[in-house]
Amino acid sequence: MTLDQAVLRLLLLGKQLELPPPPPKPRPPQRLLPLIDAVAPAHKAFDERAVFAAHRYRSGFWSIYLMSAIAVLCAVMPLALGWDSRGHALHPFAGLWAIAEVGTIAVVSVIYWRGHRRDWQGEWLRTRTTAELSWYLPLVAPLVDFNGAPGKGSWYQRVFDPGQHLPATDEVALLCDRNDALARRILESAWSDPEFVSSYANWSIDILRGQRHYHQRIAIIQHALLHRVHRINGALFGLTALGAMLHLWLHTLWLSLVTTFFPALGASLHGALAQSESYRLAATSGRLAEDLQGAIERIRSTLDEAATVSESDARTYAEPVKDSIEEAIALILEEHQDWQMLVRPHHLPLG
Repeated sequence: MTLDQAVLRLLLLGKQLELPPPPPKPRPPQRLLPLIDAVAPAHKAFDERAVFAAHRYRSGFWSIYLMSAIAVLCAVMPLALGWDSRGHALHPFAGLWAIAEVGTIAVVSVIYWRGHRRDWQGEWLRTRTTAELSWYLPLVAPLVDFNGAPGKGSWYQRVFDPGQHLPATDEVALLCDRNDALARRILESAWSDPEFVSSYANWSIDILRGQRHYHQRIAIIQHALLHRVHRINGALFGLTALGAMLHLWLHTLWLSLVTTFFPALGASLHGALAQSESYRLAATSGRLAEDLQGAIERIRSTLDEAATVSESDARTYAEPVKDSIEEAIALILEEHQDWQMLVRPHHLPLG
């Protein structure tokens, strides 16, 4: 378990989340199985790299914010314990708190420096984009026009260019080039086969349902995290105000600890939450879940309408289905681009 996962579990401890049940596993068309198998190893490698980069970046900024509050705690503890007094038996050990404070600040500085120098955030965004685009390649392949001369570059650019403004992904383009001949062979005359059109549309619906379920989970978890952190910060603010008022009558250094550390901890939690963009992630994921449901309904509607067309008119049967799937993938790509724009401003080094 990584630090960011541990923090999330701790913050949501005892919270009962009403998560939707997972949808059934998608069943791809038989024609696309060779392409799915060919792309799977590369996608797995891309996804593992993206997951590692995401946890490294998130753990980095959670470490910075939380350890900054711990540094404040180390600074005030000798006063709260009374070790700063020369008459205290443990006065000779008061310097250990100063050493702990300096050590904590040094660790924060190292994390900050490494995260900035090695561009942890940028690596996360790049690897996540590559993993996402490689995952959808088998879904995009039937939309590519393979009838002409062999093409070069990403299938996304051949289908959606210039509308989607996709980030440059050389690894995805290379994966497309590597599997171009295979896709061309297995998809020859595919749109003239009503069985393929039907199975491809239903597979697309299943994939979109899986993405809808994912974004529903994100929205629910982020809403719960926001609510929990706001409650914790409210409690910390209330205790700080209470400690400040009690200071008028009770002159104890422990109240100084309360009025110093609790605001620092609250600020750290708020800063980490802002860095993670929890509010906007919750809002955008909730909106995307609704948009995906609309895309699912459009594909299902076009599929039902196409089924009433005579099988002898295969192009009329297939074209509306193809267009509705293309619109659904465009929606996902646009949302991914929005996510990039949402997170990118926090390129300011981890802080």
